[in-house]
Amino acid sequence: MREFLLGKLDGHALPHEWFTIAGSIAFIAMMLATILVITRLKKWKWLWSEWLTSVDPKKIGIMYFIAGGFMLARGGLDAVMIWLQQAFSSGDSHGYLSADHFQQVFTAHGNIMVFFVAMAFIFGLINYIVPLQIGARDLASPFLNTLGFWLYIAGVVMVNMFFLLGGEYAATGWLAVAPLSGPEFSTGVGVDYWIWSLQISGIGTTLGAINFIMTILRMRAPGMSLWKMPPFTWGSLCSMVMAVTVFPLLTATLFLMFFDRYFGTHFFTTTGGGDPMMYTNLIWMWGHPEVYILMLPAFGVFTEVVSTFSRKAVAFYKTNVIGMIGVSSFALSVWLHHFFTMGASANVNAFFGVMTIFIAIPTAVVFFTWIATMYKGRIKFDTPMLWFLGFVAIFTIGGLSGVILGIPPADFQLHNSLFLVAHFHSNVIGGVLFGIFCGITYWFPKFTGIKLNERIGRQAFWCWVIGFCMSFIPMYILGLMGAPRRLDHYDASTGWQPLFVMMLIGGIIIAIGLALQIAQIIASFIQKNRLRDATGDPWDGRTLEWSVASPPPFYNFTVIPKVNSRDAFWDMKQAGDHKPEYEDIHIPKNTAAGIYISIFAFFIGFGFVWHINWLAVVSFIGILIVFIVRAFDEHPEYTLTASEVKELEAARTKQAKAERRHNPTNDRDEDMGLWELIKVIVTFGFGLARKTLTRGKA
Repeated sequence: MREFLLGKLDGHALPHEWFTIAGSIAFIAMMLATILVITRLKKWKWLWSEWLTSVDPKKIGIMYFIAGGFMLARGGLDAVMIWLQQAFSSGDSHGYLSADHFQQVFTAHGNIMVFFVAMAFIFGLINYIVPLQIGARDLASPFLNTLGFWLYIAGVVMVNMFFLLGGEYAATGWLAVAPLSGPEFSTGVGVDYWIWSLQISGIGTTLGAINFIMTILRMRAPGMSLWKMPPFTWGSLCSMVMAVTVFPLLTATLFLMFFDRYFGTHFFTTTGGGDPMMYTNLIWMWGHPEVYILMLPAFGVFTEVVSTFSRKAVAFYKTNVIGMIGVSSFALSVWLHHFFTMGASANVNAFFGVMTIFIAIPTAVVFFTWIATMYKGRIKFDTPMLWFLGFVAIFTIGGLSGVILGIPPADFQLHNSLFLVAHFHSNVIGGVLFGIFCGITYWFPKFTGIKLNERIGRQAFWCWVIGFCMSFIPMYILGLMGAPRRLDHYDASTGWQPLFVMMLIGGIIIAIGLALQIAQIIASFIQKNRLRDATGDPWDGRTLEWSVASPPPFYNFTVIPKVNSRDAFWDMKQAGDHKPEYEDIHIPKNTAAGIYISIFAFFIGFGFVWHINWLAVVSFIGILIVFIVRAFDEHPEYTLTASEVKELEAARTKQAKAERRHNPTNDRDEDMGLWELIKVIVTFGFGLARKTLTRGKA
C-alpha cells in the first residue's frame, strides 16, 4: 500500500547534502518572503485577477521577463560555482565540489540558461512586441498563450524540485547523452527531473510557437503584407516556424528516453538492441536549430535598433529578410557537425561540414544589410546601439571559431574541448543574450513608460564585454592546449590554472555587470519623472509599436491602423495627426485554466519521476476535465463599447498632460550615477529602519 501511494518516495529524498539543504532553505525563504510582502500589501486579489490569470500578451511577456530574470540569477550562480571549482581544483587541491556534484552543476547550468532563461526572454519580447508591430490587439489564441506560459513555469518548478525532494540532478551533460542517461548508469531521479522539466516546458513552447505563427499570418493590420512586416516580426516568424519543426522531435525523443527508464525498453541501449547514436542524432536535430530559434529574433532586434539609431530605413530590407529565412533553412541541416567523431563516412562528414560553412553566407548577408543601414546614417550611440556593437565583436569571434569547427579534420582535434564551449558561449551570450539586453533596453520605455538610465547602463555593458573576454578568450586557448570540457580537476603540471583563474575573474566581472543592470532599473524608477516617456515614441521610431502610449492600453489600439508601407508609423508621423473613430472592441476574459492544467502537468511529471502511477493518472484526468470545462465556456470574451474606449482614451490623455505639467523634464539634469544610487538606497534604508524603530517604541 505504501509503495502504491508513495512509489519510490521516502525519507532519503529529503535534503541531506549541503547544496540541497542550502538550496531548499533559499527557495523556502524566498517563497515565504514573497508571501509575507504580498499579504502585508493586501495584493493577493490584485495579483490573481490582474496578472496571474491575465491573457493580455503584454502582461504575459512581463511575467516571462520576471521568471527569466530569476532563472538567469539561478543559472549564473551555477556558472560561478563551475569557475570557482576549476580555478582552485589543481594538483593536490580538489576544490570544494565532488566530481559528481560538479557534473550536476554543469548539467543544470546548460539546461537553465537555454530552456529557462533565453527562451523566456525571447518569448517575453515576442509576446509584448509582435502584436503591437503588426497592429493586432491580441494573439490568435489568448488561452494557448497563457497555457504555454504556465507550462513553462511548471518546468521551472520541476527543474528546481530536486533541491526539496530527490537530492540530486542529472549528471549527464545538458543534453543527457545516452547511454549515460539510461537507468544502468544514472540510477537516481536526477535524469527523470531533467526529462520532465524539459518535456513540460517544451510542450508549452510548441503551443506558443503555433500561436505566434497564426497571429503573424492571420492578424496583421489591413495593408500589411508579408513584405511590409517589421524585421523583428520576421525574425520571430522564422524562429517559430523552426520551433514548430523541431520541438515535436524533442518531445518524441524525451518520451523514448522516458520509456527506456520507466518501462525498460531499449531504444538507446546497445545491450537491448538499441542505438545510443540514434539518441545523439535525434537530440542534436533539435539542439542545433534551437540555437537559431533563439538567434533569429535577436537578429530582428538588431535590425530594428540599427535602423532607429542610424535614423534611416532598413537598407536592402528584402535581402535582410531573405538572409534570415536562409539562416533558418540551413540551420535544419547542420546538426551532425556536433559529432563528426561518431564514425560516419567521409562523404557524410563532408556534407555537414560544407553545410556548416554555407550557413555563414546568409548570416553574412544580414550583417551586410546592417552595415549598409549604418552607412551615411546619423548614428546615435545610446545603450541599445552599444549592445549591438558588442554583439558584432563577440559574435564574429564565435562565427569564425564555428567555421573552424565545421572542418571535420579540425573538429577531430577540438571536439569535446573547451574550444567548443567557448564557441558556443560566444554565439549564445554575444548573439542571443546581448540581443535580449538590446531589445529590453530599446523597448523598456514601451514596457514601463520610462527610459533606462544611460550612465549605469553603459557601465553594465562594459562589464559584460570585458568580463566575457576575460572568461572565454582564455577558454579558447585552453581548448587549443587540450583542456577537455566538463573538467572538475587537472594536474598542476599542465600550467592551466592561471587561465582558469582569469576565467573566474571574468565571471565575477560579468556578475557585477548583471548587478549593475538591476541597479540601472532601480535608478530609472527613482528618476522616473526625468526619464518618463510621455510621447510613446522616445527614439523617433518607425514601426507601429511606437504609435501607441507607453505603456500601451490593454486593448493596444483604439483603432486598427491601416498600413501603406514598411515604416508604417514613420509615414503616419509625416502625414500628421488624424482624429480616431472609436469602435467596439472584443476583449478576451481572464482565465485560470492555464494555471490548473500546468499544475496537473507538473504532477504528471512528478508522479512519473517517483513512480507514483495513480498521481500521474489522476492528474491526466484533471487536465482533460479542465480542457472540457474550458471548451464549453460560451462567453470567453466581453465587449468594450466605443463610448467606453473614448472615455478611457480621454482619461489617459488627461493624465499624460497632467504628468507633463507637474513633472517637467529638465534636459540639463544628468542620469543618476552609481554612487548617487547607493546614497539614495542607504538613506532610504536608514529612514525605513528609523521609522520601524519609532513605530515599535510607540
